Amino acid sequence: MRPARPASLLALALLGLAAPMLSGCGLQPLYAGGSKGAVAQSLANIEVAPIPGQAGWLVRNAINDRLAASGPGEKRYRLEIELDDQLTGFGVRTDNAVTRERRTLRARYKLIDGTAVLLDATAGSDAGIDVVGSEYATIAAEQTALENLSNQIADQIVARLALYAKRTQTEQ
Repeated sequence: MRPARPASLLALALLGLAAPMLSGCGLQPLYAGGSKGAVAQSLANIEVAPIPGQAGWLVRNAINDRLAASGPGEKRYRLEIELDDQLTGFGVRTDNAVTRERRTLRARYKLIDGTAVLLDATAGSDAGIDVVGSEYATIAAEQTALENLSNQIADQIVARLALYAKRTQTEQ
């Protein structure tokens, strides 16, 4: 067996010195306590208001799925969301046919407790879509993009709500 090289000993020594510093960095798990934790309980207390349109239905269901993972709860808060769904064509050929589209989904949301607005923020995402010769394939790609964007928006909103719940929990 070979003796350890000085470089690997130095790396081990640095790792040993860095380990105590990492434990004091202040990071805490957001969902500590699982479904019984304070953040999960706060999320379970949110009712999502109906959102018009297909994009609204997709976003509302995605958010409700994520909030339902927190368990049942008394609905103390109301989440109101306004969506802006745009489909823009670009990449025009010489015959004026669009070859590429961008689907953009933006959400402005408010967390409301009674009449007080606790949180007013935005979320958004976009996706590129290739326009192909088959109209069916293009429509299917647009629909898939909307479904994916709805999930991304829902993830952003729920993450922001969880951060808000964690911060207000630590302030109390």
